[in-house]
Amino acid sequence: MLHQEQHRQHRVGWLRASVLGANDGIISTSSLIIGVVAANLAYESILITALAAVVAGAISMAAGEYVSVCAQSDTEKSDLLLEAEALENNYDEEIVELAEIYQNRGVEYGLSLQVARQLMIKDALGAHARDEIGIVDNSKAQPVLAAVSSALSFTVGALLPLSIVLFVSYENIGTMVVLVTLLSLAALGAISSFLGGAKLYKGVLRVTFWGAIAMAATFALGSGFST
Repeated sequence: MLHQEQHRQHRVGWLRASVLGANDGIISTSSLIIGVVAANLAYESILITALAAVVAGAISMAAGEYVSVCAQSDTEKSDLLLEAEALENNYDEEIVELAEIYQNRGVEYGLSLQVARQLMIKDALGAHARDEIGIVDNSKAQPVLAAVSSALSFTVGALLPLSIVLFVSYENIGTMVVLVTLLSLAALGAISSFLGGAKLYKGVLRVTFWGAIAMAATFALGSGFST
């Protein structure tokens, strides 16, 4: 080949979960800290809130990803079982069905039947899984990978605002959390866009926008309960 194309679809399984986890870790932890800071709570209360947010959030993200991706995996397995039964009982009809899919994509009638037959001789279930159902190997549900990626990235993201609470003076916690959060979200947006092949500014804007909204909302809420 004269050139090679660098596709990114194989990253979807872990990239989505990682970006979601890191984004949630940064935003949720920072927003909780901003909320309790706005309420003028004692330093110990702020620290406990931040630590609880890290632990509970990481476990919640792992559990949520695992359960949701397991549901996707169960659906895929159910569809594959249904397709396997159809192939066993109605093989010839399945050839026609697959050929019609190729015809709708622009393949000539006779050639579509030839292609369908040849593909089904090699791997009938795989051909129907890919072209009829839309299940391909690099996008199959992977619950454990999604759970681990999400939990780890959440923890890394949440440690950024937590470090502010640990190492910055009480008076400057709120300001520094906002600053570090926005910078971290901008970096996350840029990295995720780069890995996904999108324009960097789009990732930066959409991530920082929602982070700012979340912190503003919790600041308003905390200010209403100020002690």
